[in-house]
Amino acid sequence: MDDNGNLTGTTVLVVDDVAASRYAMGTVLRRAGHEVVPVASGGEALVELDVRLRKGTMPDVALVDVHLPDMSGFELCRRLRERPHMSGLPVVHFSALAAPPADRCQGLLAGAEAYLTVPAEPEEIEAAVRAAVRAARLRADDQALVKRLRLLSETIVTIQAARSLQELADAAADGTARLLGCPAAVFVLDRDDELYRGLYRARTRLSLPDEGAHRAVAALLRRLTRGQAGVQITTVPSPLWPAGFFRPGVQHDARLALVLTQEGRAPVCLATPTRGLRRVSPEGEALLAQLAQATALAAEPLLMYQAERHVALTLQHSFLPEPHRLPELPGVDLAVRYVPASRETEIGGDFYAALRLDEGVLTAVGDVVGHSLDAATVMVEIRHALRAYCVDESDPAILAERLDRMLQRFHPDVTATVCLVLIDPATGRTRIANAGHIPPLLLRDSGEAEYVKAAGPLIGVGLPHPAPTELYLEPADRLLMVTDGLIETRGVDLSASMEQLRAAAVGALPGLDALCDTLLASFGSDHEDDIAMLALQLGN
Repeated sequence: MDDNGNLTGTTVLVVDDVAASRYAMGTVLRRAGHEVVPVASGGEALVELDVRLRKGTMPDVALVDVHLPDMSGFELCRRLRERPHMSGLPVVHFSALAAPPADRCQGLLAGAEAYLTVPAEPEEIEAAVRAAVRAARLRADDQALVKRLRLLSETIVTIQAARSLQELADAAADGTARLLGCPAAVFVLDRDDELYRGLYRARTRLSLPDEGAHRAVAALLRRLTRGQAGVQITTVPSPLWPAGFFRPGVQHDARLALVLTQEGRAPVCLATPTRGLRRVSPEGEALLAQLAQATALAAEPLLMYQAERHVALTLQHSFLPEPHRLPELPGVDLAVRYVPASRETEIGGDFYAALRLDEGVLTAVGDVVGHSLDAATVMVEIRHALRAYCVDESDPAILAERLDRMLQRFHPDVTATVCLVLIDPATGRTRIANAGHIPPLLLRDSGEAEYVKAAGPLIGVGLPHPAPTELYLEPADRLLMVTDGLIETRGVDLSASMEQLRAAAVGALPGLDALCDTLLASFGSDHEDDIAMLALQLGN
């Protein structure tokens, strides 16, 4: 397009079986500054377009004679419209014969832009070409915008469904790359200065930038967003932007869309390269700004949940004693494990407890239903209540009923599972009350293993609890208590998972620590829930 807004340098496909007519039409168009591709039939036109499509050099417009030897110009137009990669090519029909209105209408209905009667003045031909190309480019721009808006919408939906900051960064990076058609990286810097980095899906994971590059990006984001309001789009030259985020080992200038989350403390950055690549258009930058804002909004609840998770884990670690801090329990050996969920958005209420009583040793493993800071808080209350109730009561069934009443009174919308085991180390007599929990697994010295037949309702529902199940432990027997986070898998029946756990426990090496470590290695990877585990046997 020249300074006056006129289209120049366009390529025109002229389809006419009359050589003199092709020459005359081509001369007019070349004088106007266009490149001309002449062909003599509809079939030749389709072959030429196929070749140019493969080379990426499609013409900008086609001038097509209505009367061709192998097919009409109308039929050629219809065939072009049926081919997805050619359907956008504008067509102008022409004819040296007087055309009735029906013929003109037929051309327009076939998808043509205009109809010329030749011979025509050069200005008229040039005007028809300009109008057809402009209309086609406007349509293409509109279609591209619709496609980008669809991609933007799809990306925002994916971002909003992210369950962690890492999932969010990955989804935003892939969406940015699809939206702008270039490599992309996304960064979210949380309040503890931990940097979450997402790369577009096609980026190889080999030769990723080192920790120094990530620290440099984090410092840059803090500096650029200090005191910022709204979305800021800026370019960072390659000496200041570490190499390798867009392509392995390659240095690029970076175009950044920066925004702070609503609370104003966590920078979000969408980054694309500029050096050696097609520059993002103003429309593309506007969409990039919208995507950056949507990413920041989606990051806000995840950041809040992350802070809540930190509080919950602090509670859990504070109130669940490490193995070396377990109380002295004469006559009973213990091994315990606690592993928080691998997913950042899962906060459980799993717990274990081991208490020394006058009547022996009381152990408990339980799980507050739900995943939230509230669940972790209720877990702490249950452990405290259990300790208080044990001052004047040791019967596991009575303790389960008291915990049930406590939840009904103070947390009527909360339920929990708990398994309580009271052991007399002198005799091995063991009484078990199970409130909706996975029953303990008893591993005999003979190599046999079976779940104890102990069952009862959850605590918090107000149903009566049966009398404890009673058995006797031999000195070499082991009793295993776990929460369902160890074995529960979506789509797999819990009974099948319990059988897998039993088989794995049978194959474990002797000893309590070996048993726990074997089961964690077998079932504890990439789990969606917390895991609490307690194994015991009579001591010397």
